[in-house]
Amino acid sequence: MLTKILIKKFIQNSDKTNEPAVRKSYGTLSSVTGIICNIILFLLKFSTGILSGSVSIISDAVNNLSDCAGCIVTFFGYKLAAKPADRDHPFGHGRAEYLAAMLLAVMVMLMGFTLLKDSVQKIIEPEAVVFHGATMLVLIFSIAVKLWMAAFNTMLGKRIDSSVMLAAARDSRSDVIATSAAAVSLIASCFTDFPVDGYAGVLVSFFILKAGYDIIKDTLDDLLGRPADKEKVCSIKRLALAHEKVIDVHDIVLHNYGPSHTLGSCHLEISSEESFCAVHELADHIEKRIWEDTGINMTIHTDPVDIDNQTASECREFISRLISGLDKGLSIHDFRLVKTNCRTSVTFDLVVPFDCKYKKEQLRAIIDTELHRFDPEFDSSITFDCEMTE
Repeated sequence: MLTKILIKKFIQNSDKTNEPAVRKSYGTLSSVTGIICNIILFLLKFSTGILSGSVSIISDAVNNLSDCAGCIVTFFGYKLAAKPADRDHPFGHGRAEYLAAMLLAVMVMLMGFTLLKDSVQKIIEPEAVVFHGATMLVLIFSIAVKLWMAAFNTMLGKRIDSSVMLAAARDSRSDVIATSAAAVSLIASCFTDFPVDGYAGVLVSFFILKAGYDIIKDTLDDLLGRPADKEKVCSIKRLALAHEKVIDVHDIVLHNYGPSHTLGSCHLEISSEESFCAVHELADHIEKRIWEDTGINMTIHTDPVDIDNQTASECREFISRLISGLDKGLSIHDFRLVKTNCRTSVTFDLVVPFDCKYKKEQLRAIIDTELHRFDPEFDSSITFDCEMTE
């Protein structure tokens, strides 16, 4: 409820999440909220940590301070990402969000290593921890705030498809574990002289390091290139196949230049009987429809299909059955028969899954052998392809 109130109060046109200015407003709201919450938690925890002498509470307080610095980094990351395209960056600055997430992850990892070092030192040279009711109340308050921040950033992150906000939410959840461990060590100090505080600090540091590693991994996946999102692919196929002249859609490739800027391309199979101008107009129309519905800037290539050629249909069905028996993940497209002198070239693209047990040359040899049995005058011309979607 509070999150929706904040969105309504501080973000204009909150539903237009593909617009850079709106994304910037979401980023500002997330960053400023994080800065305020983390400064309050740092001041409360640091003072009570000094009071109780607990290294895990003091380290948790410093972790909140590093979270505050991370919010400042993400604030400037969103500000940079909102800059329009220019001569040096014709695709815009959207990937600045990923760089902000990477910097946040590095800060989290550094905090984890620092806490691990301090906690090990506490185990080697234990110090007395003094229980105070006020300290426990601060820790309970901190857990409640961090749980809300995790939900807050998750909601915002899903709304605008932001890896930075989802990373911040993950960090908040690891903070909940860290603070809970500090609370357990504080309670344990009332019953034993065993350095529970130090061991709790080690446990907390591993959770923090794991959170940093996950953020780095997810961000690297975005920078290196993930497979196309299944929902986006389904939307593109649905919009293209809504036109009765489109037989099939394949080779969907999406290039991410930031969460709000995606370029894509795909191939449409259309009857070879259609005129060039009609096909061109159809491709233009579908490109505009995809842009309006998804915000993806598509470039469409059209493949002519001879739908009235019975021999081609029978041959395609034969090869489809053959490859399905080899591996259910194999598929073909751009299928056509090309006559050259006395021979017929069976030309098609073969999509090979990454986990296929057959090598490309093995597949080619099997298909050639079976194709010659189907018709001795047929030769294969295969272009191997891979799946670009999830």
